[in-house]
Amino acid sequence: MSADRPLLYDYWRSSASYRVRIALALKGIAYESQAVDLMKGEQKAKAHLERNPQGLVPALAIDGLVMTQSLAMIEYLEETRPEPALLPSDPAGRARVRAIAQVIAMEVHPVCNPSVVARVLELAGGDEAMRVAWMQDVIGRGLDAVEVLLQHPDTGRFSHGERPGLVDCFLVPQLYNAQRWGLEAARWPTLSRIDRACAALAAFKDSHPEQVKPKS
Repeated sequence: MSADRPLLYDYWRSSASYRVRIALALKGIAYESQAVDLMKGEQKAKAHLERNPQGLVPALAIDGLVMTQSLAMIEYLEETRPEPALLPSDPAGRARVRAIAQVIAMEVHPVCNPSVVARVLELAGGDEAMRVAWMQDVIGRGLDAVEVLLQHPDTGRFSHGERPGLVDCFLVPQLYNAQRWGLEAARWPTLSRIDRACAALAAFKDSHPEQVKPKS
């Protein structure tokens, strides 16, 4: 590890890790990564629990700190490395952007966490069909709300204006998850349009799970 480079502890298919990869790339911050394989249970190993007592990814080692929670990490990057900006300059715009990002970060993602869904299935005696139904319902309703929230004058080529920002760091990974669980992107025309605009940028291309997936 280079002493002056941030180190991201992530898992290639984790949407929270995906968000931070996008933000780092948009900021032009060179970083190194270390895989924490969720399928092998490495997130519960002592070394990772010392970084993140919740046993979650990502964790970010930066500026002598070890940070948890993707939204906090991105806000920290914004405060310490403000250009290019991921948040609008005006208070109303920042409130709007944070609110939309939080729909995904605080309402959709937590109840789609694999450990949460596994517990739901355990308590309900559910099967794989219930898992799929749960994911489709929670993700679908959440993105339905985001689609409505983006019917707003401040929505431009991207979620807020003409350059990518905080919302896009959250939206693109959630749309990736939606498609993984069999939801059709055509259900959300505005989100799909923004997703295509993001997909044309190197920061999003290079951060995509298929680009960072470990080679077998």
